[in-house]
Formats: sequence, C-alpha cells, structure tokens
Amino acid sequence: MTLQIGPHSVQPPVVLAPMAGITNAPFRTLCREFSGGKGLFVSEMITTRALVERDAKTMRLIHFDGTEKPRSIQLYGVDPVTVGKAVRMIVDEDLADHIDLNFGCPVPKVTRKGGGSALPYKRNLLRSILREAVGNAGSLPVTMKMRKGIDDDHITYLDAGRIAVEEGVTAIALHGRTAAQHYGGTADWDAIARLKEAVPEIPVLGNGDIWSADDAVRMMRETGCDGVVVGRGCLGRPWLFGDLVGAFEEGPDGTHAQPAQPALREVARVMLRHAQLLGEWLENEERGVIDFRKHVAWYTKGFSIGSELRKKLAIASSLDELDALLSELDLDQPWPLGADGPRGRTSGRNRVVLPEGWLEDPYDCAVVGAEAELDTSGG
Repeated sequence: MTLQIGPHSVQPPVVLAPMAGITNAPFRTLCREFSGGKGLFVSEMITTRALVERDAKTMRLIHFDGTEKPRSIQLYGVDPVTVGKAVRMIVDEDLADHIDLNFGCPVPKVTRKGGGSALPYKRNLLRSILREAVGNAGSLPVTMKMRKGIDDDHITYLDAGRIAVEEGVTAIALHGRTAAQHYGGTADWDAIARLKEAVPEIPVLGNGDIWSADDAVRMMRETGCDGVVVGRGCLGRPWLFGDLVGAFEEGPDGTHAQPAQPALREVARVMLRHAQLLGEWLENEERGVIDFRKHVAWYTKGFSIGSELRKKLAIASSLDELDALLSELDLDQPWPLGADGPRGRTSGRNRVVLPEGWLEDPYDCAVVGAEAELDTSGG
C-alpha cells in the first residue's frame, strides 16, 4: 500500500506529524530506525517569517541528515507574501523535498490573532496563501494539514479542501477535531471519510486518535483515506513506526507482523538512545539529557516505578546518571496492559479566542499580523 506525494512514494502510507519540541532530528532518526526508513517523517513546524529572516534556531531545526529522504518541512505562515518567500527560499537553496502547510494549531495565542485553525475560515486568505506556496514551489509537492473548523457552528474543512484542490495542493491531512475541542473528546473519523469523498482528486490523510497500528489500519478501512498521520500516539513509543510497517505489509500467507510489546529493559535502552541522540544534535550532553526529560513520563507510562525514582529520572542531567537510574528499575517487567492509551495533551472543549469581528464575513480580505506567527505546536 503506497501513498503518493508528488514524485515521492511513501510506503507504508504513514506520516509522522510535526510536534513542537518533539519531532526534531533525533526523534525522527529514532522513528526511522524502527521503521527501517519507511514512511514520511516531517520536521518540527517552522514559521515562515523566522525562516526568511534566517533565525538561528530555525536554521538548526531545518537541518536534515543524509539518511532523511524525502526531506519534509512543515511551514506555518499567515502572510501570503512571506509564505511565498519562504517556499522560494526552500526551493532555491535545496532545503527540502516536500513542503507541508499547517492550518491546524488551536492554541489561543495563535487563534486570537487569526492564525492556525482560525485562518481557513477566511477563505480568500487561505486561497492566497496556498496560491503563493504552490506558485513558488516549482517541482516540490505542497500539502496541507487542517482541522474540521473553528467549532461545530463554523466548520471549514470541506470548503478548504476544495480550495486546496483548485490551487494545486498535492494532498490534505485532516485532524478530525475542531479548534474548540483542542485534543479532547474523540476524533471524528466520519469527517475524514466525507473529505475523501469531496476531494477524490488528491490523497486525503487521516489524523486523530491513532494510538496503535490497529487504529491506523482501522481508520483507513473505515474512512477510505489514503494514509494516516500519527502525532501523540508515538510519544514515548517510537517503535510504533515498526508496528505500522508490519501492519501494512502482509506476508505471502496474508498475515502481518504483530505489534512490538517491549519489556522495560528494551524501553530503557531506547530511552538512553534517545537522550544520546539529543546530546549529539545539541552538541552538549547535558542539554540533550535535559531536553529528554519531558519524554520520561511517556516512555514509562504504565510500568511499576516508584515515585522517587520517577522524580530522579525526570531531573537527570547526564547520560551516566540516566543510565544508572534506569538500571535501578525492574527491567524484566513486561509491557503493561492499558499502556497504549492517550498521551500528551488531552484538554477538552474550549471557547476559541478570535480577533474581533472575525466571524462576520468568511470571504473578506483579512490581514493577519506577524504576532500570529509564534513557535507553537502543529495541531
């Protein structure tokens, strides 16, 4: 089963969703190691203004090693001209092979300025951004990720899908939640099916509530989508991409590999590897281990670990210290039942903060200020 993104064949049809502070080069490396290099692994979200201005942190985030093919960048921008400049820069300087545009962020500090998942409500602004991106991309495929809409009374995904097709977007990913839902409740997979019916011309990818390989297979079967985008489901579970490869690749007898259920010993090995990769990337072991701290609770969810030891793991500051603490665990513990549930943010329904008068006319020529371009998660 293959997903076609322009000239790039993605097999199995699985994409790592960009997550701020998570899907950096080390984490992508770890996920690719488990998948055998199969799938598509997208960079952290990059703001177009920061890219055009060559912000030092941003230039580090867009670095790909030689094993990453295709190189995939997700851009977030609110100004058509700046988006166009960023895309042209990527093309001219050969910075990536695929560009994804983010219109899914539900964070209030972004939506209150008209950015993120608030932006597709302004249909003409969305069209202008897509036109500038595709027009400057040359042979590079441009895809987009979005949510259903602002809330249940302001659904935008079907209109946005048609605009994307008309402007030459190569594929669309839909997170089956509104901005108001943030990450709470249950993702609406029926909306993914409806979008696939509405835009049969291009691939549609589904996103939301994929916690296991079985979930991914079930989403594709139930919605007819062409691929899946995995975000929070891989937090502390980079081996999920190996499971996904196994689930989508049937053997000659029609069977497929069973999901990995690593004992704590293997989980500890992956944790140490992850922290080591971060240290190498940051060129500072201590900074790498400190950056790794946020992953500890995700990796160890469900395992029997004393509260004091958990606290020590979460404040480790060197690889030797982390290794010594991991060795104190009962490493023969099998994979715990119920450990594959939701991880990461699970906030529920909220009122979406929008600019004054934002909902009055979905077709007016909105102008969104630079303050809507903040470094934040993708959605």
